[in-house]
Amino acid sequence: MKETIRIGIIGTGFGQSTMLPSFRRTAGAEVVAIASARRERAEAAAQANNIAMAFDDYRAMLAEAQLDLVCIATPVVTHAPITLAAIAAGCHVLCEKPMAMDRSEAVAMLQAATDAGVVHMIDHELRFNPTRAKIAELLANGSLGRVYHIHIRSISGMRGDPSRAWDWWSDRSRGGGALAANGSHQVDLLRWWLGEITAVSGQLNTFVTARPDPAQGGALRAVDSDDQFSFSARFANGAQASVFVSYVAHYGGTNQVEIHGERGSLLLDQADRLWGKQLGGAVEELTVPDPLEGAPDLPNSVWARSFAHLAQELVPALREGRAPQRGATFLDGLRCQQVLDAVRQSHVEERWIAVHGE
Repeated sequence: MKETIRIGIIGTGFGQSTMLPSFRRTAGAEVVAIASARRERAEAAAQANNIAMAFDDYRAMLAEAQLDLVCIATPVVTHAPITLAAIAAGCHVLCEKPMAMDRSEAVAMLQAATDAGVVHMIDHELRFNPTRAKIAELLANGSLGRVYHIHIRSISGMRGDPSRAWDWWSDRSRGGGALAANGSHQVDLLRWWLGEITAVSGQLNTFVTARPDPAQGGALRAVDSDDQFSFSARFANGAQASVFVSYVAHYGGTNQVEIHGERGSLLLDQADRLWGKQLGGAVEELTVPDPLEGAPDLPNSVWARSFAHLAQELVPALREGRAPQRGATFLDGLRCQQVLDAVRQSHVEERWIAVHGE
């Protein structure tokens, strides 16, 4: 068994707020390097977290830091080139979602990782949330019988203020937008719970069309990424789904999931509590307590706790020289990317689009 997994993190947003404390509490993990496009950010993160090396060029980090695992938490447009460079350097890779800008990039990333024999994961950390894992278990064991329909509604006002500054998230060419940021999570959950999606029909909207750009003295800069989207989906098993996500709503809750089948229903409510009702039975709570709830060294969010669980799965696997037993791989990332691409195509062509799995 390898005593320590040397980790390099690229990105000082989610990478610093969530990845760092999660690895810090994971036995056998050591973050030895951090990189950011802005050197001052990398150096500040390294100093604040007692990290030995800071870089403003990920290629230099790959060449100098002798890493086992590279974690990529950067704008989507950089995922493919950084992943391919990390694989070429012999590193295992954990890449933020969505995996890539499009299917062709995802295919290249999966092929490179497969050829090199490295462990590859996409950061769909919600697969490690105990209550969402309970949903997967109930669906797999047939508790609901044949699933008819799943409905997901996610409401956030985080982009509703037009005075919020322009950043890469506002730029479609860099992978910004709600479908990439949030839709990738929803697609992964849908695939995990119900299997492959065969066709989609979707619509994307950009309601806040300009934002002040600090790099241009606060002058307004056009926004072309989506801040709201919806899509319907059909599954290979006959189930259907509808997903609505808005980043510009000022009121209306956060996230809710409904799953309805021939023998019962499940509801994951806005407080992240799971409720179930069997045909002819009473409503019962099925929430699974998260042992990391209230952990003082983690941000107080389902995302942070779920990532910490992911780290506790990934690091022991790498130490033992094996693939993780659960989690989203690059193949899952590719399948998700194909659905996202199809939703975008559907929006442009205003029709149902078949999702091909080859």
